[in-house]
Amino acid sequence: MTLIKRGDVVRVLFPNSNLRTAKRRPALVVQADNLNTGLPQTVLAMISSNLNRVNHPSRVTVLLSSPEGISSGLRLDSVIMTDNLITVFNSEIDSVPGSLLKISKIGSALCHTFGINNFSKEKLEENGKSN
Repeated sequence: MTLIKRGDVVRVLFPNSNLRTAKRRPALVVQADNLNTGLPQTVLAMISSNLNRVNHPSRVTVLLSSPEGISSGLRLDSVIMTDNLITVFNSEIDSVPGSLLKISKIGSALCHTFGINNFSKEKLEENGKSN
């Protein structure tokens, strides 16, 4: 298995929400490089070619005509869904067809998914009130 890193596009058997069925599809490595948890697993975001899922702050569109699309190894225009994450054993990753050149949009989408920006703002306000 090739060493994988944040921003890599991988192929994996991705479970459907019902946890009874799954589909082999591309996914994006979203965990930090060198996380070193001691567990041979990786956190992935689903990639879908269903463009009806675009225009949400937790999702990032990748067009094949863009530099990101060219380097991604994807076969169709797609949307990366940071609101649909899984953790898989590294041995379940079939291949690494490409990677994204810039992943800052992915970081912003993940912050929206987890409410990190709101959490930080709320904490700052809370700390200001307690002083």
